[in-house]
Amino acid sequence: MNNRAFQDCYPEELSHCFGCGKNNAEGHQLKSYWDGDETIAHFLPESYHIAIPGFVYGGLIASLIDCHGTASASAAACRAASMEMGVEPNLRFVTGSLKVVYLAPTPLGVELELRGVITEIKERKVIVDISLSAEGRTCAKGQVVAVLMPENMVTKSVSSQNIDANKRSCPA
Repeated sequence: MNNRAFQDCYPEELSHCFGCGKNNAEGHQLKSYWDGDETIAHFLPESYHIAIPGFVYGGLIASLIDCHGTASASAAACRAASMEMGVEPNLRFVTGSLKVVYLAPTPLGVELELRGVITEIKERKVIVDISLSAEGRTCAKGQVVAVLMPENMVTKSVSSQNIDANKRSCPA
């Protein structure tokens, strides 16, 4: 497994996501990595991620699947293009659609594992199937259709942060 998280390769101006942005101190700080041909992330829910006593809020599960999916899409697109981490151009992906199926109650207080399988890669779209498990039991499955971030989102973000767009990097 590579020691550098995909999200740590995002340029500063694109690192504010609540789920995975390193520049969002209030966020989840999710970190995703390659594990062979799959992607993997771990997350330990806090007591405030509660739905009912003992169980995780479903919105957190959806958020984790979403962020792991878009990070996995960015990494997969770079890998498919034989690009290394931190190399231009920035192939940053955003959510086109998100489907989550809840299979079992997710216990609170244990580490959650997310595993992603890349099922389709096209120039502007990547599909990632993700499973979320706790203590070896699959609690949710999801599918993220991730689309290449539109240039106007990058430009708007860069201008609002007053950061040079040429300092972007690519997660792989």
